[in-house]
Amino acid sequence: MAETIDSATAVRKPAVTGSRAVVAWLFACAGLVVLMMLVGAITRLTESGLSIAEWNPLMGALPPLTGAEWQRVFDLYRDTSEYRTVNAGMTLAEFRTIFWWEYLHRLLGRLIGVAFGLPLAWFLLRWRIGRALGLRLFGLFLLGGLQGGIGWWMVKSGLVDRVDVSHYRLATHLGIAFLILGAMLWVALDILPRPRVSEAPAALRHGAKLLLALIFVLALSGGLVAGLDAGFVYNDWPLMNGAFVPELYGAMRPWWLNLFDNVAAVQFNHRMLAYTVALATPCLWLAARRSDLAAALRRPVDLLLGMVAIQVSLGVSTLMLGVPIALGVAHQGGAIAVFCLAVWSAHTLHRKSR
Repeated sequence: MAETIDSATAVRKPAVTGSRAVVAWLFACAGLVVLMMLVGAITRLTESGLSIAEWNPLMGALPPLTGAEWQRVFDLYRDTSEYRTVNAGMTLAEFRTIFWWEYLHRLLGRLIGVAFGLPLAWFLLRWRIGRALGLRLFGLFLLGGLQGGIGWWMVKSGLVDRVDVSHYRLATHLGIAFLILGAMLWVALDILPRPRVSEAPAALRHGAKLLLALIFVLALSGGLVAGLDAGFVYNDWPLMNGAFVPELYGAMRPWWLNLFDNVAAVQFNHRMLAYTVALATPCLWLAARRSDLAAALRRPVDLLLGMVAIQVSLGVSTLMLGVPIALGVAHQGGAIAVFCLAVWSAHTLHRKSR
């Protein structure tokens, strides 16, 4: 962020025009990340993720333009285990439907790289941002590049000897997407002016950070649920096949495999984490109310409380209806909204007034 010095007070002040441009750019890039995560959810739910069985970061930006090229791409897909086991007999016209979702997902990844990288270079060259901020943003750019490689690492796991991608790699890919989104929002909020109000008590600041961490872990567990297709079983609620703890919870040995590979345990753990968030959020909200905080500090916590309630309803509905695509995408969108509001809440309560 560019800075100027007031000669009378010798206090550094943000160059308002420059800082507003940087904030607008970061929020726009965060919006693209959200869009990509939603398209990723559609790609997963429509089982489109393995439709492009090659990694070509440059030339892959163009879709097939001729009949021969479409046939070549389709032939690559027909060599995958998913085609032979699940989609044997699929026509080229049917293949195009799943191809376009994966293509759009990858295209958005490339667009985010350009939308982030080129303005970052311009801001650096024009001295619109300082060295410390520039390093943080360059680190974000590198993380975005790493995310592209992790995406292919994930897809590659499903091309040989299995009909789906590794749920470990899917959860990793999803987790880094949340990290990138959260970091973009945090940096943008750092640049925005801070309200001249009393600071939040230390207990509230720490509580908001712990809740944010818990919501992130909940999102990771959701990646495991998606990767194992665990949402398609135990579609009753609040019990699981008539029991609070499913009978097969600890069926695997060694025991720790149940945390990551046991469908029953993964869904149960996701439910328990969701219940914990649903209880912890109103506790934070009540603490904020009793601390007599200014409205500017309470607002994100108020919104977070409402969004958590909506997300619980979406989660239960998605599960009990057998994960229809529209509700599955809405549930993913709700998770993103809860996470973004948790970032805003934690940041607002964390910052000192200026």
